[in-house]
Amino acid sequence: MAKVSANYEVVYIIDPSQSEEAIAATVAKFQTLAEQNGSAVEVEEWGKRKLAYAIDYKTEGYYVLMSFTSGPEFPRELDRILGITDGILRSMIVCKDE
Repeated sequence: MAKVSANYEVVYIIDPSQSEEAIAATVAKFQTLAEQNGSAVEVEEWGKRKLAYAIDYKTEGYYVLMSFTSGPEFPRELDRILGITDGILRSMIVCKDE
């Protein structure tokens, strides 16, 4: 029997050269997306931090951790959306139940 839902965590890094409004809008966009497709959504903004290595010549990024519960199809879609969103430097989605 397949599991209906699982707990996921996603960390994404936003380009810090964007305005505060643009960063806030990006965080809100993904939070809303998670709330529409999952439950128990929690967002933790870690803020601007130094990157371990330069990404696109940038040495800093705005880190956001989001955890949520959803079915297995939403994280795939979220990963796709993160990949095509301007200003997202990197993202990683992890299933905490495995």
